[in-house]
Amino acid sequence: MINSYTSWERADILKELKKQVKKTRFEHILRVEEKALELAEKYHADKEACQLAALLHDYAKDLDVKVVKKLQKEAHIDDEMLAYGSNVWHGPMAAYFAKEKFGITNPEILTAISQHTIGGREMSLVGKILFIADYIEEGRKFPGVKKARRLADKNIDRAVRYKVIQTLLHLVENEKKIYPETLEVYNQWV
Repeated sequence: MINSYTSWERADILKELKKQVKKTRFEHILRVEEKALELAEKYHADKEACQLAALLHDYAKDLDVKVVKKLQKEAHIDDEMLAYGSNVWHGPMAAYFAKEKFGITNPEILTAISQHTIGGREMSLVGKILFIADYIEEGRKFPGVKKARRLADKNIDRAVRYKVIQTLLHLVENEKKIYPETLEVYNQWV
């Protein structure tokens, strides 16, 4: 049960998520929740906050861009962010829904959801846990995930730093445009 930050019960959030996201994404969300709870236990973080952030972090990932454009101003999504695609804007958009639909006002949860796509120059413990849980949940299969899991098991800050560096390397190697804030986050963590 999640009741410190929203009137929504976990079961009702899951029902809503099933309507909103693809089946594979729903399964990913459940794995992120599991990993976030593990990390919350390990690092003595607020478990409810981590669980809620994990459940809602990808709520907007499958959203039609037309809907995003309609809500762009309300959700504080600037044109530049929109130009970088859902990999960047779905975090801030999910934070918007967490507040407006699920009634969450806790800034640590909302910021964690918003930052989970590119990280943040400064991140709370809940933010770091969501950022890493999303990266290393058990369904992830990419070169370096085992190292990321080992780092997360020992030091959450080193895991965040590793993810920030690996993400930037991935973008460069694949000749993808880099959202400017991603570089600011990188500069802060190296």
